[in-house]
Amino acid sequence: MHYFQHWNTLSFTGHDLLLLLACYAIGCCTAGYYWVRWRTGLDLRLLGSGNLGARNVARLAGPSGFVVTLTIDASKGALAVWLANFLGASSDMVVASIVAVVLGHNWPVQLRFHGGKGIATSLGALLAYHGFIVVLLVALFIPIIILLRNFTLSGLSAYALGPLVLFLCGSSNDQIATMSFIAIMVLISHRRNIREEITRLFSTTRVKDSPSQQLGENKE
Repeated sequence: MHYFQHWNTLSFTGHDLLLLLACYAIGCCTAGYYWVRWRTGLDLRLLGSGNLGARNVARLAGPSGFVVTLTIDASKGALAVWLANFLGASSDMVVASIVAVVLGHNWPVQLRFHGGKGIATSLGALLAYHGFIVVLLVALFIPIIILLRNFTLSGLSAYALGPLVLFLCGSSNDQIATMSFIAIMVLISHRRNIREEITRLFSTTRVKDSPSQQLGENKE
């Protein structure tokens, strides 16, 4: 709460606005959409999952499309952090720049706000901002995926728990706020996936139970 009260007292200059607009524009450079458009002439938003991320690109453009999209999306996040630091932005504006680039990736204005889900871009930004946060996310992800055996839910759970674990580790307010904002955006972008994956997870559990239930019914 103290961080958000501090945020309200900050002065906001024209240079800050230009920085945020630049970071948002960087995020809007959705590599997956333009790569598929260039290679196939198709609109990625209408194909597969409709997501503009690397996994959906791979379904249509193969491994090369996956690598290109993942690399560019992650680089966008890192570029936003570099630009903020290069221009001598305050620590709060660096946080805002990370938020802006992820917003641009997830909701690009030129594609009617239909973008990606923010994982690669946020990881690239976090790696450039403070690599420890990425290490922490990986450390959270590994035991969760062993437990759930679901890649999507495990990754999103790591993002959701990230702010709390950073707080428990004694991280700075800036780092906790950065992870909090990113987690909110990523979870909002994945809201449909969360419902689908939870349904699939419980459906799988029921399928595993069904043979014994069928055996009991046959005995009757």
